Amino acid sequence: MGDQVLEKAVIAFRKRMERDDLTDEQREEIEIRAKAMETRDVIEYNEEHTATEIVSEGDERRVLIGPPTLTRFEKARIMGARALQLSMGAPPFVDLTSDIKTSLAIAQEELNLRVIPIVIRRALPNGDFQNIPIGYFN
Repeated sequence: MGDQVLEKAVIAFRKRMERDDLTDEQREEIEIRAKAMETRDVIEYNEEHTATEIVSEGDERRVLIGPPTLTRFEKARIMGARALQLSMGAPPFVDLTSDIKTSLAIAQEELNLRVIPIVIRRALPNGDFQNIPIGYFN
């Protein structure tokens, strides 16, 4: 099956040569690329990959997947989830001051102080992932 797909790709690529507006140099370039395509290996079967957790080694608390800071999307998700918990009656992890009036403001303060006991899971396209506690982020 892989050989048939490769043959179709080479045929389609060479059809571009049949156009009248191509120069001889362009035709040579197309022929070189078509020959390179013919020599490529075609992978017909890829082994199943079992997702594994990536753990930072030793005492280093490092973020190995993605940026070392929380993304704006992660911040929004954390603050939204924590604000919902607070609005449902969960106890706050920070002392309430006069300037903190809403559950969202409390959640933001908790996030700034990194006192929310939550873990972010970042995943790679192959399924491997890292569970990152809030304290690991810059």
